[in-house]
Amino acid sequence: ANATMIKFGYPDSLVREYEHWVVLVRPQQATLGALVLVCKGEAQAFSDIGGAAHGELQQAVGDIERGMTAFRPYDKINYLMLMMVDKEVHFHVLPRYAQTQDYDETTYEDAGWPALPNLGAGPTLQQPALAALADALKKAWA
Repeated sequence: ANATMIKFGYPDSLVREYEHWVVLVRPQQATLGALVLVCKGEAQAFSDIGGAAHGELQQAVGDIERGMTAFRPYDKINYLMLMMVDKEVHFHVLPRYAQTQDYDETTYEDAGWPALPNLGAGPTLQQPALAALADALKKAWA
């Protein structure tokens, strides 16, 4: 596991693992179901991940969009590749909602809707809530 995977709670936050990628629940839930799609290698530039990882990205993105729709239909989905603090190649994946979402006794507001997402908004999930959301997403993706 690379440093970015560990920072975002791997393996406890794991939703789906592929040969080259992992999908993790983002502890800071800027929007309900916020994820991180992390390349498993050490590459720090998108162009350095290799052809196999690029090819597998299509499957991972398709699974994310189908799985998130099954979990909680979203209005839009944003993929943000920032890599300023966490250096390994990864995307913040934010389902976007026009309406406030309630889940597991918590209210989630998309603070940036309909413009840029606010990555600092929303609750930060600790264990066991982080693992519970990961489990709920896994079940929706099955």
